[in-house]
Amino acid sequence: MKIAFFELEGWEEEFILKNFPEDQVFLSKEKINEFNLPPENDFEIVSIFVDSEINAKVLPHFPKMKFLTTRSTGYDHIDLNACRKKGVAVAYVPGYGDNTVAEFAFGLILSLTRKIYQAVDRVKENGSFSLKDLRGIDLKGKTIGVIGTGRIGKEAIKIAKGFGMNVLAYDPTPDKKFKESVGFDYVAFNDLLKSADIITIHCPYNEKTYHLVNKENIELVKPGAFLINTARGEIVETEALVYGLRMKILGGVAMDVLEEEGEIKDELNFLTKGHPKEAELKNMLYNHILMEMSNVLITPHNAFNSQEAIQRILSTTVENIKLFLAGKPTNLLK
Repeated sequence: MKIAFFELEGWEEEFILKNFPEDQVFLSKEKINEFNLPPENDFEIVSIFVDSEINAKVLPHFPKMKFLTTRSTGYDHIDLNACRKKGVAVAYVPGYGDNTVAEFAFGLILSLTRKIYQAVDRVKENGSFSLKDLRGIDLKGKTIGVIGTGRIGKEAIKIAKGFGMNVLAYDPTPDKKFKESVGFDYVAFNDLLKSADIITIHCPYNEKTYHLVNKENIELVKPGAFLINTARGEIVETEALVYGLRMKILGGVAMDVLEEEGEIKDELNFLTKGHPKEAELKNMLYNHILMEMSNVLITPHNAFNSQEAIQRILSTTVENIKLFLAGKPTNLLK
């Protein structure tokens, strides 16, 4: 079997080759998209990461591909309908960094509420130890609103309880057993926006969660609240964020993900595609505005990125491939 792994860092190669000694294995640091296709294309199994894009324009380049497995939980970089039409089975990693992402979210929360980034920057860049404008707030006793109580949301709730916070949560399918064991309240989405001092997003991205936070409901947010997004950029309407910050509805925002994130990372390719949509260009402009705001922290989709989590991702991906080869595919996306 001919297997290809793309977007590798290098350290994974020994582990991969050890697990597939009888197969032809192609290893690459390159990402895949319609503008960056590998010369070699006769792979039957392909593994990618989040910066690759598999769609109807890319799939014909891999005529022999039977199985595609992404080394991620999110899969919005894959056109599932196009894969189905081509008969390509698609797998993912259902869980690898529940605590990893939740811990990162709280790192962002602390950086916002205690102005840690500004304090470090002041000392490093200016050599100043002045405390002017660096006063923050305690987390203890504050109300955190957790949107989504899946694996990561549950970890965030447990961490919040450790900080002595009051916890409100929104989820269309509440986990009542978890609620009773940990001690928090499920509330309606709008009530969470109205009541939370800190809002942290941990729900999946899909048609129902697209622009879940938007220009209409941003007005409901408790004045001065902080918004954290380590899930997917499209869950929050970018224009609503800019409006909320400018109108001082939001006290601060920290994001590990952006709407139109891929285009921000590679703007030149985006702008040479032809005629970008007005909404996409607008979001790119708003993203640049956000980057310049002093009460906004943006990190480069790094919440998943611990050594332990990355190893779990790779191990699950290898297992996905082995089970597919054995005729027992698992973790398939429907």
